[in-house]
Amino acid sequence: MTQKEKAIECLQQLDICDNFIQWFDEDNYVVLFDLFIGEPLIFYPDVVDKIKEVEKQYGCLVYAVTHGCYSFGECYSFLMVSKYEEDWQHCLRRIDNDTFSASAYVWNKTDECCSEFGYISVCCNYGGILRVS
Repeated sequence: MTQKEKAIECLQQLDICDNFIQWFDEDNYVVLFDLFIGEPLIFYPDVVDKIKEVEKQYGCLVYAVTHGCYSFGECYSFLMVSKYEEDWQHCLRRIDNDTFSASAYVWNKTDECCSEFGYISVCCNYGGILRVS
């Protein structure tokens, strides 16, 4: 299995809209989700540039992005598959019917020094996702 195949498997587990999965599979388009609503990242060149930087530096593959504004800053959470196959079993774990724990790089656009790798919780519904913690 490749990183991309694992990423597609994660998108399917999250029940992401089939069109978005197809965009990722065929054209490597990553979708940004804001309050479950998805749109192509081509409208966010600064986010695309940051994804490329993170993927190049760490060898990971970003397959989806959530956006949110919090008391600590504007954050883009890059759901990703590690370059290490032994990490793949942990990249997406079901918490309950609609909630998952996902491996992510969180880019704090407001305060870059607060950006970090970790796990976030996402809720899936309506073919999209929303970061809940």
